[in-house]
Amino acid sequence: MSVRQPTVEDVARHAGVSRQTVSNVLNSPAIVRSGTRERVESAIRELGYTPSMAARRLRTNRSETIGIHLDPYAGGISGVILDRFVHALTEQATPRGLRILVYAAADAQEELARLRALREGGEIDRVVLTGTYDGDPRTAWLHEVGLPFVAFGRPWSAGVASPSPGHAWVDVDGAGGVAAATRHARTYGRRVAFLGWPRGSGTGDDRERGWREEMGEDAVDRLRLTSVDSVAAARTATERALAAGGVDAVVCASDTLAVGAHLAASHAGRPEFTVVGFDNTPVAEALGISSVEQRPELVAAAVLDLLVSQEPPESRLIEPVLVVRTPVR
Repeated sequence: MSVRQPTVEDVARHAGVSRQTVSNVLNSPAIVRSGTRERVESAIRELGYTPSMAARRLRTNRSETIGIHLDPYAGGISGVILDRFVHALTEQATPRGLRILVYAAADAQEELARLRALREGGEIDRVVLTGTYDGDPRTAWLHEVGLPFVAFGRPWSAGVASPSPGHAWVDVDGAGGVAAATRHARTYGRRVAFLGWPRGSGTGDDRERGWREEMGEDAVDRLRLTSVDSVAAARTATERALAAGGVDAVVCASDTLAVGAHLAASHAGRPEFTVVGFDNTPVAEALGISSVEQRPELVAAAVLDLLVSQEPPESRLIEPVLVVRTPVR
């Protein structure tokens, strides 16, 4: 005996709203009050409702599919963040009647060619971009053909965010996250170092800004440590700083750097030395390293809201949270 699939009417009844409100949540969530939207989304999850994508595509003559580039596998500790974002995007798109199409490309030009083919074939009608920058040919082309898109991350140029990129974006407040990490580290001593990437990376410079603003006049150059995103290089940089003395704790631009700093402190017999990372990866959790959680699930929800919004392009900055742990020694 087949089980009847829940309908829009079932969702509306369960949430205590009208059928039109459910339709608005699925198609134009930005026009629905947040409390009502959350109640409808909860009813969708509880009932296991899935919109008929086939019927919707026939009605609207749209594929209702979002294209997103899958970065080449690079290994490392912090590479899981984008994976979490894509997973969250896929999970949250389904209740909205949307699908995710993941494609691969080696560089921006190859990605542009892939986007053209996918659009011409009617396979996508929305796009999520990552790694945008000033003069990005992908954004120029998407504007030209009128294909809706949202960027995960602000476009950076020479370490500075573009003041008016002309498109919607969602990003994580890196400066705010590092500022919170610095406040935590300063409870263990005033001389908190920042271990970051070489300047000019945009994201890294933004995170360094949070450290400098929180430290104020104590943000002296000798406390600014530099390393490429490598555990070995970060360990070497931290070992030098510990040998020179005058450092009570270190806040890092990534968990990769934090693992290197943690190993250096352990090798130096400094169990009291505080290390804080950024990304809250499984490795940081396993080692008991405090870290800033980017909350990619909230980023995905904001990206989807902007993708289906009929409003002019806007930006949203997601506030990260500091996860405090006791290190494993």
